This record gives sequence, structure tokens and C-alpha cells, in this order.
Amino acid sequence: MEMMKRANFCSKNCTIKFSRLGAIVVGNLLCSIALNGFFIPNKLVSGGVGGISIMIHYLTQIPTGLLVFLINIPIFLIGLKTIDKEFAAYSFVSMLFLSFSIELTSDIGKYNMLDDIILSAIFGAVFNGVGMGILFRNRVSQGGLDIIAAIFKKKFNINVGTGLMIFNTFIVVISSTLFGIKPAMYTLIAMYIGYQIVDKVQVGMDQKKNVMIVSDKAEIIADVIMKNLNRGVTFLQAEGAYSKSNKKVIYCILTTTQIAKLKEIIEEHDPHAFMTIHSIQEVRGTGFRNVGL
Repeated sequence: MEMMKRANFCSKNCTIKFSRLGAIVVGNLLCSIALNGFFIPNKLVSGGVGGISIMIHYLTQIPTGLLVFLINIPIFLIGLKTIDKEFAAYSFVSMLFLSFSIELTSDIGKYNMLDDIILSAIFGAVFNGVGMGILFRNRVSQGGLDIIAAIFKKKFNINVGTGLMIFNTFIVVISSTLFGIKPAMYTLIAMYIGYQIVDKVQVGMDQKKNVMIVSDKAEIIADVIMKNLNRGVTFLQAEGAYSKSNKKVIYCILTTTQIAKLKEIIEEHDPHAFMTIHSIQEVRGTGFRNVGL
């Protein structure tokens, strides 16, 4: 029995490792296509170390992939004592492959048939957003500002998203002084679209919903949810402020595709039930896959 448990654990662990390595390859290739195919030919800048590398490349013609590698080395050395070691190891591999794939796709810009900077900004954002989303969904980063933001979070309790926004705003301001305000504005458009796509890919298209139901038939409805939707249910004790009567409130997390079925259940068993539905960013625990950094 113990041997079977160990075998299952090893099999699951190997699957996760191959999944993360596959994400590193696919995610960084997509980001490299965004940089070399859409951003660099139009003098646009991306966020993070990639954006800094692109700016230096514009000024010195030093290969962008080499710059990504060189800038990341001191960042990894600084962050090694602060961030999770497994996360750091996979992120270092990801950074190495990003540097390699940027050089591998360095000539792809000549195949860009879009003679329009806005379209290039949009499509570059799509490729970059999907690539980064795949990485984040598999708990991998490209190093750089992600690690700096994680350090600031641990040391100064600054939200990671806030830290990245501050750093990237600083990068865009510098790019506007070097290459003009228009490319900087297009870069901001690309960043906004890219981060929206990152969120969608990281969380998943089938977003989770937080549901609360107040009903006189709470136990019946909860039983049907557990049997038909295969989701756990929690009862919260409540009291009506006006009626002073005790109520059971059903609390559960569902996917968006299960909401329609839930409404059918409510309509069948208690059409007068009070129900609220809220979108949530992330769920961790039994029955839901942990995603993201």
C-alpha cells in the first residue's frame, strides 16, 4: 500500500514537472514572438526586464536576449535568499529559455505584415499576455521584476501588482523621453491589454463564482447541489433582522458553467429563495486546482 502511494506521488510529481517545463517552452516562445515580431519593429516597449532590454537594444544594438540574461543575473542573486527556492529554480530556467528564444526568433519581425503600430501593439499584447498567463498559471515567472516585486511584498508588504505597476510605469516614462510620447502611449495600451489577457489565462476562462442562498428549504437545496453538481456546501447561521427568525444560508463555490444548473435547482425547489452570485479571483482547496504565483 505504501509503495502504491509513493508511486502515485512520484507519478503526479513528474507530471507537474513536465507540465511546468512545457509551460516554460510555450510561454516564453509566445513572449519572444511578441517582442521580436510586434514590439521591437515598431519601437514599442514591454514591461519588466524585457522592456529595459529593448530600450538598451534600441540605443546600443546589443542583442535583446543577451541583455535579458545579463540584467536578470544580479536580480536572481539578490532574490535567492528571499523567495521560494523551487519557484526561483523554475524561474531561472524560464529566464534562460526566454533569452535563448528571443535570439532564436530575432528575425521574425520581417514576416510581420501589419503596417500599423496600433495593430502591432494589440497583437503583441495578445501573444505576450497569453505567454505570461501560461507561465503564471503553472507557477513560473521570467524572473526580473516579478522577483523584485516578490521581495518588496515580503520586505515592505507592498502588493505584487502595485509593485509591478510602479516599476513598469517608470519604464514607460523613460521610454517616452527616449523615443517620444506616441510609442509610450501605444506601449501603455499594449500593457493594459496584455495584463487583462494574463488574468484570463492564469485564472482560466471558466471563472469561479461565490454563491450565497437564503432559503427555507436550505437542506434540500444543499443536498441537490452536492449530488448533482458535486460541490461542497457550507451552512451559515443567520437571523432575519425584521422577522427575527433563524435561517440557514447556503455558501458554495461553483464554476460559471454550473450557475445555469443551480438556477434550475433553485427554481424547482424554492423559487422565492434569495440568492447572490459574485465573481471571485482565485479559489484554493479541495475540488479546485491551485493556479498562479
